[in-house]
Amino acid sequence: MSKRVFVAALLLSVPAHGVMAEGDPAKGERVFKKCQACHAVGEDAKAKTGPVLNGIVGSEVAASERYSYSPAMQEFAETGVTWTVEELDAFLAKPREHVSGTKMSFAGLRKEQERADVIAYLGTFTK
Repeated sequence: MSKRVFVAALLLSVPAHGVMAEGDPAKGERVFKKCQACHAVGEDAKAKTGPVLNGIVGSEVAASERYSYSPAMQEFAETGVTWTVEELDAFLAKPREHVSGTKMSFAGLRKEQERADVIAYLGTFTK
């Protein structure tokens, strides 16, 4: 299965709570450069200031045993939420508002298309 087919299937499998632009993984790779100071993806990825993001799309929140999450993120995870496309979109828009007290200092991605692209890019990485 090609990456584009996989991402398209992934995006279609999650019910939308609003209109979200379709993401382009190639463009998302460029947007991810804003995230690389703290996060890594890929086969040899290691946790940095933030956790490795392989397999993040569709996973449980704060699920990596190799990363020490903030108490706020652990509390958020206790609600049973998963990183759906919509949940990631909301978090990436305003991380500190979505999870008050998170140690993620990034202000967020304002542009909806950039969020869709980076989520599509992240969707190409499995655990």
